[in-house]
Amino acid sequence: MGAGPLQLLLPPALSDRLSPARSTAVAARTGIALGVGITILFVTGLISHLIQHPPDWFWWPAHPVWLYRLTQGTHVTVGVMMIPLLLVKFWSVYPRFFIKPSLRRGIPDALERLSVAVLIGAVLFQIVTGLFNTAQFYPWKFFFTITHHAMAYVAFGSVIVHLAVKLPLVRQALSRPIDDPVPDADETEESEYAQSGVSRRAVLAAAGLGAVVAGLAVAGQSIPFLRWVSLLAPRSGEGPQGVPINRTAAAAGVAETARSPRYTLTVKVGGRERGFSRAELEALPQTDSALPIACVEGWSAQAHWSGVRLRDLLARVGEYGGGDVRFVSLETTGIYGSSILPRTHVVDAATLIALRLNGEDLALDHGYPCRLIAPSRPGVLQTKWLKSIEELS
Repeated sequence: MGAGPLQLLLPPALSDRLSPARSTAVAARTGIALGVGITILFVTGLISHLIQHPPDWFWWPAHPVWLYRLTQGTHVTVGVMMIPLLLVKFWSVYPRFFIKPSLRRGIPDALERLSVAVLIGAVLFQIVTGLFNTAQFYPWKFFFTITHHAMAYVAFGSVIVHLAVKLPLVRQALSRPIDDPVPDADETEESEYAQSGVSRRAVLAAAGLGAVVAGLAVAGQSIPFLRWVSLLAPRSGEGPQGVPINRTAAAAGVAETARSPRYTLTVKVGGRERGFSRAELEALPQTDSALPIACVEGWSAQAHWSGVRLRDLLARVGEYGGGDVRFVSLETTGIYGSSILPRTHVVDAATLIALRLNGEDLALDHGYPCRLIAPSRPGVLQTKWLKSIEELS
């Protein structure tokens, strides 16, 4: 039997270990799972970005109150589940990276390899930076949110291009039994050396099991009853008053100003302005809301909040005209010292200027003396240590 190009390029020890599992059959099936997963990641990631940086046409509902918790929890969990599938996909096609480019198909072959390189690079970038973000570890100088959003288009576009190029092979692979011993045309050279190894079914089963285990390892940070198995979840659900925190009062530099006896919340609406002390806020009619707080890193926690309805507080000052409302924090550093709340959430009965959490006065790290809490919003937009509230014209 003559030596094919794969054996000439690979070390003998490696070429001897090639198995029937390294096939288009495995690559096509793991590729489909990856394509579905990347589509989910693209859609849920785009939703989160649009909520945080909304264009004029974008609308996001206040109900169900758990909607953002679902979309962002899904985004992070599915992202982690992609890791075993991506490893199996690479394993199944890895030897082909070492085959010399075809002279007969020179330009098409080069373009295909270039598209694959872009696909691999973009997907790996998204997964690695996304994992670092969940751990709030940023060993780079670029702004994660904007860069992650931009690269999402590159990754998703690369998937579409790759699928278009490989669609005939994928359809051929899926039309045959998974354990069909007859190789595809793409695999002829490799099949000469497929003498031993695990079966294709075993590899696919391992990929599926690995994806499930990886998902369970982090899903508990957004699904409370799974916390006991989520050993790799960055957030366990623990924190002051039973709710995790990302940014402390000390890190925000508000420990003194938030405790000041001269604290006043300034509210501007309908051309009128009024200040409220913490005691005056407590004297207003109080409302309870059971709302989750959900973070872009994927963790979320259900909590019971108590305070003044935002729409009632605005009515105490002036006539609300229906515009967006800006919330400004006592925090003077960081990029989330303010947020904009759209009308849909402003008028919702569940939106509070919260004074208490789970039956206790807000802890300083949770936003004392008062904070915004609104349904179906990212935690970074639930502004803490409120300084002012203003209706925008």
